[in-house]
Amino acid sequence: MTAPGKFNALTDVAGILVGNLTDTAAVSGVTVVICPEGAVGAVDVRGAAPGTRETDLLNPVNLVEKVQAVVLCGGSVYGLCAADGVVRWLSEKGWGFPLEAGHVAPIVPAAVLYDLGRGPQFVPPITSEWGRLACEAAAGEGPMAMGCVGAGTGAVAGAVKGGLGSASLLLDSGITVAALMVVNPNGSVINPATGRPWEIGLEWAGEFGEPGRRAVRPPNQPAGRPAGNTTIGVVATDAALSKVQALKVAQMAHDGLARAIRPAHTMFDGDTIFCQATGRCPLPETPGVFEGSQAQSLNEIGHAAADCTARAIIHAVLSATSLAGWTAVADLPSR
Repeated sequence: MTAPGKFNALTDVAGILVGNLTDTAAVSGVTVVICPEGAVGAVDVRGAAPGTRETDLLNPVNLVEKVQAVVLCGGSVYGLCAADGVVRWLSEKGWGFPLEAGHVAPIVPAAVLYDLGRGPQFVPPITSEWGRLACEAAAGEGPMAMGCVGAGTGAVAGAVKGGLGSASLLLDSGITVAALMVVNPNGSVINPATGRPWEIGLEWAGEFGEPGRRAVRPPNQPAGRPAGNTTIGVVATDAALSKVQALKVAQMAHDGLARAIRPAHTMFDGDTIFCQATGRCPLPETPGVFEGSQAQSLNEIGHAAADCTARAIIHAVLSATSLAGWTAVADLPSR
């Protein structure tokens, strides 16, 4: 029976490491998702105001198949510099696209969210060192910190405090699928008719606890402003996927984002989801009349990615704490 992985987090995918740099004083941070062995990478960008780096190379028609890391950054356009520190750290480990004379070129796509003006300085003091420190903090199998950590430190979800969340599923096939989302949307994460998260019905075995059962009275939704938002994240699996298949999983994961945040993919959001496939588990084939014998397995992975994405978004907002004048769901009054 399909169920969450041991830690219900991205770290349930073997070979994936997650690290955070959290600066609560600056109200910003960086999250890095590392695959030392390399993972087949893809990305799907659906928001109208994205801030990204190295996404063109993930197009299936382009040369490079694998990425060594994905970086999720606060600081809007200023935050992309954190990826430089990740590239340097990976190169020192010898992890990257092989070059001559033993050198490597680490492939590190990145996406940023808008958290400017939420700390004492309008522009958070992000440097490449933030990326390096996030790498040094990276760990594999084990529980993950959620809420106001890493790139989720300065996140705001509509009218409430946003954050970072994660969730996983172990499929009947033995394949693990997981998502890590940094939730900073213009849209709402709380259904105003019920006072609970939109996709609360996806809960597994009481994973959201008492916060998920409590109906709250959310504040009024603020008016949107250009490029002031963005939800970004990574879905990962241990399945052996091609770049085209990984792209399809990233596309389907956006369904979970759109169910858990309403509206999503707006003109003011830069919604971006990466996919990393570590390739440790063969993709099961299903005999039939179609040439795509792996299509059913890919459907199941994409469906799981969408559900994990929605659940990760819920974990992000329920785990967040009030910060910098933004009230967390945990501190809202009950209905």
